[in-house]
Amino acid sequence: MKMSRLAALSSSLLLGAVLALTGAATAAAAPSARAVDYVALGDSYSSGVGSGSYDSGSGSCKRSSKAYPALWAAANAPSSFAFAACSGARTGDVKSGQLGSLNSSTDLVSISIGGNDAGFADVMTTCVLQSEATCLNRIDTARSYVATTLPGNLDSVYSAIRAKAPSARVVVLGYPRFYEIGGSCAVGLSDKVRSAINAAADYLNTTTAKRAADHGFAYADVAGRFGGHEICSGNAWLHSVNWLNIGESYHPTAAGQSGGYLPALAAAA
Repeated sequence: MKMSRLAALSSSLLLGAVLALTGAATAAAAPSARAVDYVALGDSYSSGVGSGSYDSGSGSCKRSSKAYPALWAAANAPSSFAFAACSGARTGDVKSGQLGSLNSSTDLVSISIGGNDAGFADVMTTCVLQSEATCLNRIDTARSYVATTLPGNLDSVYSAIRAKAPSARVVVLGYPRFYEIGGSCAVGLSDKVRSAINAAADYLNTTTAKRAADHGFAYADVAGRFGGHEICSGNAWLHSVNWLNIGESYHPTAAGQSGGYLPALAAAA
């Protein structure tokens, strides 16, 4: 009886050693990584406007190979990757034109949205071209929109995403602050205006984070990651006014996508 138990123990130890050497024990203990079906939705901050290397087939959507969704896909080799984000998109555009790739098998969704709903482009145009008083008034109008109307728009698009991709992890990415206050910029907007623009960005992010949390989505902050890399910092990851390509103004550079947005998604995915 003792010899039988000893033989069984020896066989067990030998089998364990063989499995460890071949890697089979590790495979049995830890299941292999699950393949990921990834869909990237959203506006110009997700399509990659400002980072160059645009896919000519994406037309005015300006999807870039240097945008964070493409960089994440290149690094993680998902089993499928649908890049639907489009420059200029609002919440309604996401619902009407970007959800076609979502389904019950979708594992990961990323999205930045809401800035265009709030009139971001018009705010910056007003502040650059008109008086300080007019600029501050336009910022107040945008903040009012974020307070009263944007939450419902976000709820609508988040609900539509969840309905089409019920099992997906959804990562909502925010927006950076645009200016380093008291930085290296000698001309341009006053620090009072720059501070008001930064505060409006924070308010938009806070509102977005709350709506994302209420839908069970992850919120990925990028404002902190852009700290020290705002306009006027001397090492900006954001374009200032670009008169040669006005559409890239106030958008992340390639460094902003890889150094700010990509780590934010990677940490939350």
